[in-house]
Amino acid sequence: MTTPQPVPTEKRNWFFRHKILTGILALIVLVIVVTAVNSGSGDTSTSSPGAPAPEATEPVVGLGTPLRDGKFEFVVTGAQPGVPSVGQDFLTETAQGEYVLVTMSVRNIGDQAQSFTTSAQKLLDGQGRQYSVDDMATIVLDQGIAFEQINPGNAIEATIVFDVPVGTVPTQIELHDSLLSGGVTIGL
Repeated sequence: MTTPQPVPTEKRNWFFRHKILTGILALIVLVIVVTAVNSGSGDTSTSSPGAPAPEATEPVVGLGTPLRDGKFEFVVTGAQPGVPSVGQDFLTETAQGEYVLVTMSVRNIGDQAQSFTTSAQKLLDGQGRQYSVDDMATIVLDQGIAFEQINPGNAIEATIVFDVPVGTVPTQIELHDSLLSGGVTIGL
């Protein structure tokens, strides 16, 4: 009489046996990849952490003055507050308060194509409050310029739209090469 041999167990790899650790490692790798992609915007005008913001120590320049942040050169040419709605006919966006339209040119001064996103830009009022871009109103007004790839040496003209409370007096706009760049401030 022979003793039955135990059925050999399948050898599973380390990743399959340690599902939780594998998930954590995958998440860490994903965060590293996303951070590397987002921080690849090149030169920025950021200061070291803990240092005072450049807006507090540098004078704010006005309309028509070229300023650079990272791979972009910005020239704000105008600001129009008090606009109740944007668009035409069936494609109209109405402000919760009122719109402020900021017109600018954005030129790629780098040596590679660079993505310009309106979502990275901020409008400031006299009390220091920040307002983000109304992307839908910007798309309706400017035929889809909310995100644009700009080749080296090329420039685009854009009007970006901010929805602010009625009576808000915009004083500055903070413009960024990317969501993570230091930005430059232009007086309106």
